[in-house]
Parts: sequence; C-alpha cells; structure tokens
Amino acid sequence: MSSRQTHVRVGVGVLVKDSKHPNRIYAGIRKGSHGAGTLALPGGHLEMMEEWADCAKREVEEEMGIAIHKLRFCHVTNDPMESENKHYITIFMQSECVDADAIPQTMEPDKCEGWQSYSWAELKEILADEQEHFKLFGPLRKLVLEEPQAVLDFLQSQPA
Repeated sequence: MSSRQTHVRVGVGVLVKDSKHPNRIYAGIRKGSHGAGTLALPGGHLEMMEEWADCAKREVEEEMGIAIHKLRFCHVTNDPMESENKHYITIFMQSECVDADAIPQTMEPDKCEGWQSYSWAELKEILADEQEHFKLFGPLRKLVLEEPQAVLDFLQSQPA
C-alpha cells in the first residue's frame, strides 16, 4: 500500500489583525507537523460541512485563545508540497479581535512556539532573506509572493 496522499485537502489560514498595531497580523513558528520550524498564520483543516468563517473562528480560538469577528475571505492559494507528499488549497480569511485588549496565548505548545505580530514589510523581508532556520510556511509564503490587493487593503485599514 502506498503512503502517497491521493486527495487535495483544504486548509484555512487566518489573518488576525493585532488590535494594538492594526497594520500587523499574528503568526507563529510551527512545531510537530509538516512545515515545522516555519512561520505560519493560525489556521487548520476545514472540517466536513464547515463554513470557512466558522473554521477560522474555531482554529483561532483553539490555537490563540481569542475570539475574532469581522471575518471576510481575502485570498486562496494552491499549495502542492511535493517534498512532504501533500497538496492543499488554502483559503485565507481576514479578521479582527473581538476584544481590543486580547493577547494571543500559546494554547497548543506542541504545535506552535508562540505568537508575534508582523507587518507585511517584515513578512516580505523574511521571504527575501529566507534562511534554513527561518522561513515562511508554504501557504503564507505563497500569499506573500502573490501580494493580493485585498490583503494589502486589509492591513492598511483601521479597525472600525
């Protein structure tokens, strides 16, 4: 029996705006899974019959311990990961924290080293200077490369 994945999975990546610094979004270093050691947005697998926004809310609550709202679709990427024998379609959702004073917690320390906020310029700099010890996770890397206008507009907007 082959261990080769035979189907494409759907991931949801969430751009969570830092309430204290609204031109920044949270990301953390992955642990214990594919892409370990890379910088990634909060998110995870879309479950059967689940709405994208519900998946985003669930994953952020599970991973960061914060509630989000004002969710909106902002981009999608096609993410084949040949070296890991995986293939994903990643749906990116933008969001804001319900509580402006919310501080992300590391709710799954076996999966993430912790959360920090990054500007788009910092993410582009990490991409440009990728080194073996610090890279962007595949879907985030592709998002930064594609630089969608919806994401740029979101990062320029101020919370309502």
